[in-house]
Amino acid sequence: MTARLNPYIAFNGNAREALRFYREVLGGELKIGTFTEYGASDVMAADKIMHAVLTTPDGFTLMAWDVPERVPFHPGNNVAIYLGGDDPALRGYFERLSVGGTVTMPLNKQVWGDEAGSFIDQFGIFWMVNITRSKG
Repeated sequence: MTARLNPYIAFNGNAREALRFYREVLGGELKIGTFTEYGASDVMAADKIMHAVLTTPDGFTLMAWDVPERVPFHPGNNVAIYLGGDDPALRGYFERLSVGGTVTMPLNKQVWGDEAGSFIDQFGIFWMVNITRSKG
């Protein structure tokens, strides 16, 4: 079982451009998936980035997405903490870290098959949790 903690950057429609720039500077492998590719083609910005990951040779990992119109976008406050992996203990982290905060998306199975949820903790920090489905 594994879990990891990464920055997750929100963009207002230019995630692809930003991640390509970061890849030019930092090197590494870039994986990009659109809302349509993740099964959310009903979103108005279906061709925008739902999830992108840049993994660099130095061991850095940046994650990013283009926020849909229904999600508030505030430049300067557009970085979340991403907690993900295949460890079921992540459910407990979601429950305990969200105490005193506001759950913005309950931890439930999503269209891509994983369990995912998000919340703003009691200190105003935005968290995204994704529990990878078992490969069995």
